[in-house]
Amino acid sequence: MTSPHGGLPSRLAPRHAAPQAAGPVRFDPATDPRRPLRLELAGLRHQVVGVTGCIIAGVDGLLILHDSRSAGEPHDVAAMAAAAHGISRTCGGALAQGEFQEVTIRNRQGCLAVYGIGDLALLAVVGDGTVNIARLHLEARPVLARLATMLDVTQL
Repeated sequence: MTSPHGGLPSRLAPRHAAPQAAGPVRFDPATDPRRPLRLELAGLRHQVVGVTGCIIAGVDGLLILHDSRSAGEPHDVAAMAAAAHGISRTCGGALAQGEFQEVTIRNRQGCLAVYGIGDLALLAVVGDGTVNIARLHLEARPVLARLATMLDVTQL
């Protein structure tokens, strides 16, 4: 469903879209509207030894933003976080334990912790085998509160 020129058909193209420049898109950190979110993710990754990636995803599994040095593809981690959220939410409902808060999957050489940010977003944290889960939970909770105030989760 593209135009002969390779873009969106005119009826689907945003009316306010700027002309597309040739070449790679330049990233300017000073004007990035997501800079505060990126700083929170990087801060959590640096605060907790063993954290290799922090990812914000929608509960539908779509990647929103990431700061990752882990081996996993951020899009795949976002989808896995949504799956972990889904099964945890189902278990919580079946056991009458209330709304989803967090789930941690621990493996021999690492872990994945998934935290709820409002009703529509998730924070997924990937750690290697050295991560201290208790420290991660302790450091992640204030980050979640700040992310929730920064994200307009009704618009995700």
